[in-house]
Amino acid sequence: MCLSLSLRCEKLADLIWQNRQQIRRCEHLTQQLPLPGPMEELLNKLNADITDIISALVTSTFIIEKQPPQVLKTQTKFAATVRLLVGGKLNVHMNPPQVKAVIVSEQQAKALLKNESTHSESSGDILNNNCVMEYHQGTGTLSAHFRNMSLKRIKRSDRRGAESVTEEKFTILFESQFSVGGNELVFHVKTLSLPVVVIVHGSQDNNATATVLWDNAFAEPGRVPFIVPDKVLWTQLCEALDMKYRAEMHSGRGLTDDNLVFLAQKAFTSSSNNPEDYRNMTISWAQFNRENLPGRSFTFWQWFDGVVELMKKHLKPHWNDGAILGFVNKQQAQDMLLSKTNGTFLLRFSDSEIGGITIAWAAENPNKLGERLVWNLLPYTTKDFSIRSLADRISDLNHLLFLYPDKPKDEVFAKYYTPPLSKAVDGYVKPQIKQVVPEFTTPTPEPCGGASAFMDQTAASSTSQSNNYGVYASITENMLDPEGDFDLDDTMDVARHVEELLRRPMEAHAQWSSQQS
Repeated sequence: MCLSLSLRCEKLADLIWQNRQQIRRCEHLTQQLPLPGPMEELLNKLNADITDIISALVTSTFIIEKQPPQVLKTQTKFAATVRLLVGGKLNVHMNPPQVKAVIVSEQQAKALLKNESTHSESSGDILNNNCVMEYHQGTGTLSAHFRNMSLKRIKRSDRRGAESVTEEKFTILFESQFSVGGNELVFHVKTLSLPVVVIVHGSQDNNATATVLWDNAFAEPGRVPFIVPDKVLWTQLCEALDMKYRAEMHSGRGLTDDNLVFLAQKAFTSSSNNPEDYRNMTISWAQFNRENLPGRSFTFWQWFDGVVELMKKHLKPHWNDGAILGFVNKQQAQDMLLSKTNGTFLLRFSDSEIGGITIAWAAENPNKLGERLVWNLLPYTTKDFSIRSLADRISDLNHLLFLYPDKPKDEVFAKYYTPPLSKAVDGYVKPQIKQVVPEFTTPTPEPCGGASAFMDQTAASSTSQSNNYGVYASITENMLDPEGDFDLDDTMDVARHVEELLRRPMEAHAQWSSQQS
């Protein structure tokens, strides 16, 4: 049976401490019974060696069990936990040690690892940064839980070249002093957290996350803090992006080869669909998150992170169901949809907007008989889905029939539709928010006679920024007769429609007023 890491460390601590006790006993015996030869020198060396071994064990088993957040916002509470893996042995818990946390810069971290003096040096002020280690009898663990730390102030160093504040790395230094074996030995211990990036505003979060991802993915073991390569293979970055995506989606459905080709095309401004063309290519940190994509105001990472945030907050179930293709460009969507029947649609991420997703569908051109087009709705963002869900928006659009390639939309999305509104209570009728696309909406039927009059408030689709209370077919060239002369009858029909639209809100208001009186 495989023993846990802490149990292995404690067993090793027992053996080392027993060796030290045997050496001490030999020293005592030689004082009572002098032996010929350099016995005293030998025992002194053995004692020094075993003390060094104990020191190495204690200092190396002082670990961070729960890392502080790697993107650290000032004036925001955060937590961390440190633990001594040999805390149940060596009687360390008999005199509970106190642990202190300070934030240090990359240069200060380098000096610490070189054992250069950095006493009392820090790069900021952390509130509630002292904690006493507690021994838990049941589990045999000795740990300190920092629950309410807060970074009050940060002192930044001079930046190099094009480096931004979100590329500057810090670390949390935890230090303490342990008394071992009933104060026989005292060790000063310290350990460094993973690198952290300090931000002062939420808008800096995505760039800070890029720095953290690059560091976590590409740092070499035993490196000098916090050196990372400036360029990596594209395949290495693909692994990191896939791991990030799976973790955020809590799903086994990660990024496919086609998804990664799409990302490569975006990163390298390439049109190749062959994955092998990118296998030996490298991508630099500047290409990843310093230089904007061609013709855009954002970087490759900012675009990708926007997709991750949108999916994580609103669309995770649909991704896990396989309903979202996502990583498809406009031309690919057109080629895919024109080979399918009208009303077939797919969901793809916006190329032009961070954190945007659009619906593309195939339909007849209403202005040219027999011509089929692919239409793209203006992208939805997190703000849109906080008002009405994706499933409900798809339900609202009757011209969307089949999810690519040929699944009836209700089979895929019906389980996510919002249940119908309850009946009116105390004479009030709840309004509904619905999405419409005017070009694909049929005339709204008149209310049935005798029914309670109320106004259906409908939220405009992304293609129209105004609310629609009744939607009619667009005014077209049909208002002209074949000779191009003005058609009075059609014009009068339009005038009646306008009159009805103007009258309905007033009639509804009058009825509501009479109910209130």
